[in-house]
Amino acid sequence: MPVSLLLAIYATVLGLITGSYLNVVIHRLPREVSTVLPPSSCPSCGTRIRARDNIPLLSFLWLRGKCRNCGRSIGWRYPMVEAATGALFLVCYLRFGPTWSALVAALFGCLMIALALIDLEHFILPDRITLPGIALGLLVQPLVGWVGVTWALVGAAVGAGVIAAMNAIWLAIRGVQGFGWGDAKMLAMIGAFLGLSGVVVTLFLAALLGSITGLALMTRRRIHLQSKLPFGFFLSMGAIAALFYGRGVVDWYLSFFP
Repeated sequence: MPVSLLLAIYATVLGLITGSYLNVVIHRLPREVSTVLPPSSCPSCGTRIRARDNIPLLSFLWLRGKCRNCGRSIGWRYPMVEAATGALFLVCYLRFGPTWSALVAALFGCLMIALALIDLEHFILPDRITLPGIALGLLVQPLVGWVGVTWALVGAAVGAGVIAAMNAIWLAIRGVQGFGWGDAKMLAMIGAFLGLSGVVVTLFLAALLGSITGLALMTRRRIHLQSKLPFGFFLSMGAIAALFYGRGVVDWYLSFFP
């Protein structure tokens, strides 16, 4: 078997295992519970999950999406996160090869997945992820050489500053904040990893996706004009797209200006 195929399989399996831990982070971190202890248990009956029932994807399929002890359904979020993280690791390997860039890209993607689903459920973006994420984004630049420390600092500053400015404008016009400060910290973290161009692409895609989603939900009368949307979820989707295609998007845009 070719080494490249073995590495691709290894990356996917590692991603599946990491996705299983991300499920713990997504469930426990907003509830201020340790993500290490106690061991994983059924959300319905509290029974500790055995090792054989905690194999990513396979255990869910084997148990038909139900707890072995109480028979209650296990949310589809769990296998979806595992599958998405496995796919993320595989794509990072295929895009960057066996390099530090692949590892950092996978780590960045994991942070985005966790923040997206926490914000989707709780409308919060925990400082315990965003603040260390800013520092981490700056520290890894010498390893990956994506934008360099200087532009990473610029990206982090602009990311936070854009949300702060938008909040100030919204507050002056409407008398309320349009965004949470968690969004500012998250965009600063994205800037620390992807630099200024990453912030621009992320913000553009997030605004586009958020607008389309909001209009679709209002059309179906699921929300109204004053309803809140989890903007961190859209920032996450935009940031993952910017990670892989950001440079291409910027180059395409600049091609219109000879």
